[in-house]
Amino acid sequence: MTTAGNRPINQSMTASQWSELVLLSLLWGGTYLYTALALREVDPFTIALCRTGLAVVFLYGAMLIARQSFPLTLSAWAAFAGMGIFNNVIPFSLIMWGQKEISSGLASILIAATPLFTVIVAHWTTDDEKMSVNKIAGVLIGISGVVVLIGPSIWTDTTLTLVSQIAGLGAALSYAIGGIFGRRFAPHGYKPIVLTAGQLTMSTFVLAGISLIFGNPFALASAGMVTWGALLAIAIPATALAYLLYFRILTAAGATNIMLVTLLMPASAIVLGAIVLGERLAWWHFAGMALIALGLAAIDGRLFRRERPGV
Repeated sequence: MTTAGNRPINQSMTASQWSELVLLSLLWGGTYLYTALALREVDPFTIALCRTGLAVVFLYGAMLIARQSFPLTLSAWAAFAGMGIFNNVIPFSLIMWGQKEISSGLASILIAATPLFTVIVAHWTTDDEKMSVNKIAGVLIGISGVVVLIGPSIWTDTTLTLVSQIAGLGAALSYAIGGIFGRRFAPHGYKPIVLTAGQLTMSTFVLAGISLIFGNPFALASAGMVTWGALLAIAIPATALAYLLYFRILTAAGATNIMLVTLLMPASAIVLGAIVLGERLAWWHFAGMALIALGLAAIDGRLFRRERPGV
């Protein structure tokens, strides 16, 4: 066990933290289905704005009930802004824009590369989550999985489909940076609800401007019940409640461990996409996912513990 600031960081998660991670994956796994449904009537940037804005309204009510308040320092709100940009504004926009051209299942699989980026970013920016032999092997295996995942289009496709897949990887990198950035909150002891509401508040301000410039938020006035249901689902369970869990796990288990959630998400996203939207994935998508899973298992070290107890 090592420390981040004044708080302990568990390099290996407890059974309770793993159960929380599985629950988080279920909450976030539905995001891709909700986005696909909302994209039928609303542009990606407006969906991102609704995701953070509606979640903030819910969280403000929860903060009143819990009698929690925001910190009043400029440094805290600057940190909320940074967290919001890397954890919400950039990835939400890229994922939702990318889903105009790729399936919800494929989008979720691309995000599964997040832990690979997190290992690399953490090595260069933290003192207690450095590279090891297992992590280096895992990153190399995982990167090969990303290449396989994109498939033949990485060599032949110059259309928006390839660009959309690259956008998904960009979102994964942004999530990784956000996870590392979020560690700076640990020494302050802020409650998860304060961290969640703070970052989503700043994200909403930024996304409001982006939506007005590049989107059309006024289209919400004519959106149907299915679209509004999808927007509420993506805002409350998949954002507000999910981020409460996210910060709880992050402060206890570290950035590398919290990002393992992205490996668990594709299963629920693929099942929902197949049942509701009739989506199908190619064989290389599953092959790439298998390599990413193998890489993450190597990063975690559990694969080799029986043979090499010291790893």
